[in-house]
Amino acid sequence: MRLLSLLFLILWFSSCTEKNVSALDQDPLEIIACGDENVVIFDRVKSYEDSLVKVWEWSASISEGLPEEFHAYFNSTDDCKPVGENQFLITSSSGGVALVNRKDKKTVFYARVPNAHSAEFLPGGRIVVALSTAENGNAIRLYDVDQPDEILFSDSLYSGHGAVWDEEKNSLFALGFDQLREYKLSDWESAQPKLAKVNEWEIPDESGHDLFLTSDRRLLLTTTNSVWQFDISTSLFTPFEPLEGIGHVKSVNYNAETEALVYTKGEISWWTHHIYFSNPKDTLVVNDMKLYKVRVL
Repeated sequence: MRLLSLLFLILWFSSCTEKNVSALDQDPLEIIACGDENVVIFDRVKSYEDSLVKVWEWSASISEGLPEEFHAYFNSTDDCKPVGENQFLITSSSGGVALVNRKDKKTVFYARVPNAHSAEFLPGGRIVVALSTAENGNAIRLYDVDQPDEILFSDSLYSGHGAVWDEEKNSLFALGFDQLREYKLSDWESAQPKLAKVNEWEIPDESGHDLFLTSDRRLLLTTTNSVWQFDISTSLFTPFEPLEGIGHVKSVNYNAETEALVYTKGEISWWTHHIYFSNPKDTLVVNDMKLYKVRVL
């Protein structure tokens, strides 16, 4: 009996040790959140409920490289996309876009963009921004990182809200109020690059909002009343079952391999205090921000 008990303890300790080593070998998951004038990163592993561990924070007023007259254009940040592991593309409905280094929080590119709602980094150091409804808005605009605040190209798109680069297809997808579009790079090596529209689809609901590309070749798009998926290979829209019928989703992030899901939805007007997780199910409460979007790093 003692021998069996000893064997059980050895096996139990070995199992626990293996699990601990495995956990230590995994990189911590970080959640990038934006709202108000802030962009913050939370350590997902160490954060729970309303006890959050903040590991990074940015605002325009503390960012070297961003002219002071541009600070007010970042009073309402609304997207915070990672560019690689070391930079972030930050947009604001107050009228700005910035490319920011993680390490020193320095702004290395900026532009005045009316009601900017999302941006995407393109090949060759170019940046495309989706502009929502505003004077001189309702468009997608193209910039070069070496030419702050200089518009290279623009195309009208009512209530522009999403922009995603599909590296496999070499296409840019842009989301507006009732349209999903596909663009190709044109005259890209010249001083006057363009985005050539090659496809356009009517989306199955109104008010397109967020756009996200999954690893298994789907575009997730959020609308007023639900979340949809667009199969790039077949050009078909179908409901995204995990969030079907969930309205006013402001940001969606999905891992097709693990089915892990991270999202926000407008609960107090356009904003929220909650970050929602599925697989595993969880909720983080961010009490000190009018939270808009989250991204996963």
